[in-house]
Amino acid sequence: MKFQPDVFGTAITGYGPGWIAVAGERVHHSLILDGTTGEQQDWRVDRFDALDAAHFERLAALKPELVIFGSGNALRFPRPPWIRALVEARIGIETMDTAAACRTYNILAGEGRRVVAAILVEQGNADADGVK
Repeated sequence: MKFQPDVFGTAITGYGPGWIAVAGERVHHSLILDGTTGEQQDWRVDRFDALDAAHFERLAALKPELVIFGSGNALRFPRPPWIRALVEARIGIETMDTAAACRTYNILAGEGRRVVAAILVEQGNADADGVK
């Protein structure tokens, strides 16, 4: 018999071009979600080419088991110098487009894994609602 809820506080409940929804509330900027603590933080970056090592050092400081990096509308891998802090701390990183990252984060956080999602929400491609 299962005694824990299926939905947790920082579940990603929807996504579309230029936004994601966390616990039903739409967010139109990049963010970090901690699946262990439920904390949600702004991730001050709005396009892939604006990323640098400091963005990923911030993720390492959270000490997760795994980082799910949603790279925006397309699959793009972070440059090795950017993720050095994660590698040195022995923190895994998985890269996927933002839609796949949202789904994967929900599964792992729902299982109680120590996971952090770093979701790049890019503007400029936001057309129709695009609800998923």
